[in-house]
Amino acid sequence: MDGTFESTPGEECGVFGVYAPGMDAAHIISFGLFALQHRGQESAGIAASDGQTTTVFKDMGLVSQVFDETTLAALPGHLGIGHTRYSTSGSTVWENAQPAFRQVDQTGIALGHNGNLTNTVDLAAQLGDDTSATDSMVMLNGIAEAIQDGRSDGRQLERALMSLLPQLEGAFSLVIMDQGHLVGVRDPHGYRPLCLGSLPEGGWVLASETAALDLVGAKFERDIEAGEMVVIDAGGVRSLLPFDGTDPRLCIFEFVYFARPDSNLYGQNVHGVRQQMGRRLAIEAPVEADVVVPVPESGIPAAQGFSVESGLPYADGLVKNRYIGRTFIEPTQMLRDRGIRLKLNPIPGNLEGKRIVLVDDSIVRGTTTRQLVRMVREAGALEVHLRISSPPYRWPCYYGMDTSDSSRLLAAQLSVDEIREFLDADSLAYLSLDGLHDSAGGSELGFCNACLSGDYPTPVDDRNDKFTLERR
Repeated sequence: MDGTFESTPGEECGVFGVYAPGMDAAHIISFGLFALQHRGQESAGIAASDGQTTTVFKDMGLVSQVFDETTLAALPGHLGIGHTRYSTSGSTVWENAQPAFRQVDQTGIALGHNGNLTNTVDLAAQLGDDTSATDSMVMLNGIAEAIQDGRSDGRQLERALMSLLPQLEGAFSLVIMDQGHLVGVRDPHGYRPLCLGSLPEGGWVLASETAALDLVGAKFERDIEAGEMVVIDAGGVRSLLPFDGTDPRLCIFEFVYFARPDSNLYGQNVHGVRQQMGRRLAIEAPVEADVVVPVPESGIPAAQGFSVESGLPYADGLVKNRYIGRTFIEPTQMLRDRGIRLKLNPIPGNLEGKRIVLVDDSIVRGTTTRQLVRMVREAGALEVHLRISSPPYRWPCYYGMDTSDSSRLLAAQLSVDEIREFLDADSLAYLSLDGLHDSAGGSELGFCNACLSGDYPTPVDDRNDKFTLERR
């Protein structure tokens, strides 16, 4: 192996929206984006409207680097949307940061997108768009063209979306706004989460995860349903159904890795589901060992569940430096390797002379895991038994994870025993797909597991890679 594998998938994006008359939307949005920072660390942005003018500020970096009191004060208004980005379409440059914005006559339209379209090439051609660098901009330009062709009666945005949305394929949870309306949309499969909350002072909030509602003091009202569009304005919340049919397929990796442990999905606490995944893993793949050690932080709940079910003691054996960024966003393999060593450090006293069950949530490309096994061995472990609380990640994702190249997926190239050998583990076992579904409440709830099963809910087009539009 050439060591070009990384162990965790790229994140998605976080979207947030506020309609709160009499309140400062930008400050509320900034808190919401802090809660969604884990979903994207490349750029952050906010668009806000006072009812007359829409102002947008976005930049590269974390929310805390992009926004302060000065920048927030320059975003007046009671209505707005925010976005944290991890790119799956287009390069990591300022021009591709969101919210995307376009002025259409007297109307300013802003859009934030979580997901990835699978018909980007055909859609751009259909719309005559030969300049956009991302699928999000293709959507925004399509909305703008529909508005220009329509009546000017205050519902232009709503009508434009009802016209455009049925043409979109793939994954899209959207927050969209003009000067007077906030709109939330989920694609007909509901790949990416989106929920609705209410503020105690009056007003409404849209967010990728319920944890963001908690941070701004909003009450969870409900999930936006797959295939639903909600329009929020002075008249309250209206629900519309732009699509002919729906087939809910929430991304199973929201439970495995993406979502915050304090968020709820399908009415279930993510942390509790991850613990159940660990319990099921201990039943499916028991091992004689001395201690269960998590890979922090994503492996902690599963390790707790494994420990409880197996009866083996739980111990922290790796310490995470919380001030080091996530390894997969580093631009070169050399920096990724260095970042891994800065990020995690072993506790020899909890590892030395012991047979270790090392629990993590997934292995995608493998470099991090290989180095962690080496670290644990160098700290004195007698044996290292890897237990992974999801099935092997074998197929590319076209719905919003940056893993569209199967040649960089470890399990697409090697058998489980070959992976064990590559990682230098004494044993390796993954949670079964049935075990994952059962832990998450049952397959009847509706999940997309294409990256684990090869079963894609919609046709996919290999032409639509991350840089398709930029190559034109």
